Amino acid sequence: MSDFERDCRPSSCISCKSGSTAAALQRRENVSALDKFSRLAALKPVRQEGPIAERPSEPMQGDEVARLLGALLQKTHFGEHLAMRNWYSTPEFAEPAGLALDLLTRNKDIALSRQARAALEDPQQWLFLDTETTGLSGGTGTYAFLVGIGWWDGGGLQVEQFFMRDFAEEHSLLCALADRLAERPVLVTFNGKTFDWPLLESRFTMTRRIAVPRLAAHLDLLHPARALWKLRVGSVRLIELEREVLSTERLGWHRADDIPSSFIPQFYFDYLRGGSARPLARVVRHNQMDLRGLAALFGKINKMLAEDELGETDGRDLFGLSRFLHRRGDAPRAEKICSKAIEAGLPIEHRHQASRELALMAKRRGDHLLAAEFWRSLLEGSQNAIEACEQLAIHYERRERNLKQAVEYTQLGLSKLRSGGMRLTDAYAEARIARQEKSLIRRLARLQLRVSSGQAVRQKKRSTAATPERLL
Repeated sequence: MSDFERDCRPSSCISCKSGSTAAALQRRENVSALDKFSRLAALKPVRQEGPIAERPSEPMQGDEVARLLGALLQKTHFGEHLAMRNWYSTPEFAEPAGLALDLLTRNKDIALSRQARAALEDPQQWLFLDTETTGLSGGTGTYAFLVGIGWWDGGGLQVEQFFMRDFAEEHSLLCALADRLAERPVLVTFNGKTFDWPLLESRFTMTRRIAVPRLAAHLDLLHPARALWKLRVGSVRLIELEREVLSTERLGWHRADDIPSSFIPQFYFDYLRGGSARPLARVVRHNQMDLRGLAALFGKINKMLAEDELGETDGRDLFGLSRFLHRRGDAPRAEKICSKAIEAGLPIEHRHQASRELALMAKRRGDHLLAAEFWRSLLEGSQNAIEACEQLAIHYERRERNLKQAVEYTQLGLSKLRSGGMRLTDAYAEARIARQEKSLIRRLARLQLRVSSGQAVRQKKRSTAATPERLL
């Protein structure tokens, strides 16, 4: 090192130090200005006209992933991504029933229900959607690297999938998806209201260049499926519903070599790090089967909600359907199907629940004798035995005017409550039982007072009637 260089080190040269400080201040001012401009740019309104994606071109001869997936290169204004198209004859097109659509779209907001119902009337506007993502928990750091959509076409299901080979292709993928949603703005998903669509909305928003597509309606099949089949299937994952409800033989496909959803993000990350792309072919097939299963699931739900005669149907499925109908306001049909569920055969715990539901429905429509019959069926070996005793006490006090019978049922309820069989370790259950006990004690005291008062009145009447005879 020369003497000049040694002397000009920042620690020893004041002039150099001041020069470097001035340069640093200049750079800071430049960065600050850039930061201000970037903030101003972020405030610019999103462009409203949706960019139109070009149709897929010829297969990419030099792209291993495209050949492996059977994909075509699709270009948009924002770049390019891979696209795959396949048509399937199964599941076959299912014409939506008006009654089914009414039940599926009912909620507290009547105007919103009517709007969704009107949008769903045209199945040619429907778009089935399912995504494969880099994470299952969502969040702004999660990408949808594979987006699958499907629509009814030619009596079958047309499936189109968009795949991004790296994160730089996300804008192009979202551009193509926005184009399809503009053509068919009615979305049908399975857990899409909670996961898929909110994730895509956040990805559209973060581009700051592609507006979030407006949906005419969004029908999610998770909650109807859970209501209908949870009692029998337990897990209402789509793969379980295909096997236990839809029947893979009738569907025409099976998932023998399917991959668990939890492995999918790791397959994609391994590919991005230079690993093999072969597992991605299984991911694409998994997504295709999810879309086909989603379309077939709608057909099954549509049939169950629209038809009264369901043939050989499991009693648990009928009970689930009854509860769903009751929550959606169709009480007469719910009561009818609940009775069929008991006739078809239910496990003991579900049979007790069904009997309780029938008792409450009969009471609401004024058939108190039928309600009392159902309550009596719950007196033995039922978790609802105490409630049954209380309801029977109310029935005999108010409807039958039989205070003695009302006292007996109240005492039976207290006996069951104090026997210890209903005691639970749950603190909330203990509090509930304490309230029930207090209510039954008050009821018993009031009934006994009425009985004793009635006996006193009758005794006085008898003594009054007998007085003239004694005088004679």
